[in-house]
Amino acid sequence: MTTEGRPGHSVERTHYRRMTTRHSVIRDWFSQIGANEDLNFLLTNRIPRQTLTRFVGWLSKREHPWVSAGSIAIWKMFSDLDLSEAKKTHFKSMHECFTRELKDGARPIDHDPMVLTSPCDAIVGACGAIEGTTLIQAKGFPYTLEELLGQSELVDRYRDGTYVTLRLTSSMYHRFHAPYDCTIEHVTYIAGDTWNVNPIALKRVEKLFCKNERAVIQTQLSNGSTVTLVPVAAVLVASLRLHFLNVLLHLRYKGPNFIPCSHVAKKGDELGWFEHGSTIIVFAPRGFTLCSEAKTGTRIRMGQRLMHLA
Repeated sequence: MTTEGRPGHSVERTHYRRMTTRHSVIRDWFSQIGANEDLNFLLTNRIPRQTLTRFVGWLSKREHPWVSAGSIAIWKMFSDLDLSEAKKTHFKSMHECFTRELKDGARPIDHDPMVLTSPCDAIVGACGAIEGTTLIQAKGFPYTLEELLGQSELVDRYRDGTYVTLRLTSSMYHRFHAPYDCTIEHVTYIAGDTWNVNPIALKRVEKLFCKNERAVIQTQLSNGSTVTLVPVAAVLVASLRLHFLNVLLHLRYKGPNFIPCSHVAKKGDELGWFEHGSTIIVFAPRGFTLCSEAKTGTRIRMGQRLMHLA
């Protein structure tokens, strides 16, 4: 007997249609929230951000099958979560799903020695030339190198340089990688807030990146140039794992703020992960130029061309 002839098959189909309809309604509801900028900003920022971030961090690590399956199902309802490239598709916790590895070969690396590659999957935000020490968060919202990096020697290093803002959404691959053969020489941890970093918040909160928790990762490229990566935390996201440090950088981290290190990485080597989505700002000195793939609003994958070296 075919499945069409099984007793109860029509009931199963009816139940499936109802579930699909409910999911569609919920997805539409979240889409309406996303389209309403005032409501979106209110729900994602006018809340106890740090308390909620700590709670979600705790909840995401619960290794209970119901908690894991339920939270991932809800996540899928209002995002474009795609696990087809993941090494595995069953997870002990939502955190394990957030920080999932990809199948081998899922992210080819551009090995052109004159190209700096994207360290992560992202949507390209504001990018381009740094005007002296000033760069753009969003239209009409400038900030300075000193306000973000907090170190005068780095300000001088990237004066009139080039930058790219890479925004990770919640459903993206959350691990990040070395953009070139390099030595990671120093990490600076800067405590801060956890504002949302979506385009709506960037248009409303001045110097948002300078307010949020962040790390400043200084790298020396094998060709002698220096490039700095600045992972910026966000609401529900304030946790950063760097494989070459034996600490987890998060809201409860008490220091030290300046962490010397000497970690050698090849282009494409995994450096760490966010425990949700967030932003990485890439800084390069004068002479570097953006590749054609790096345009505001476009999606870029880890390993694709980002900048031409000087």
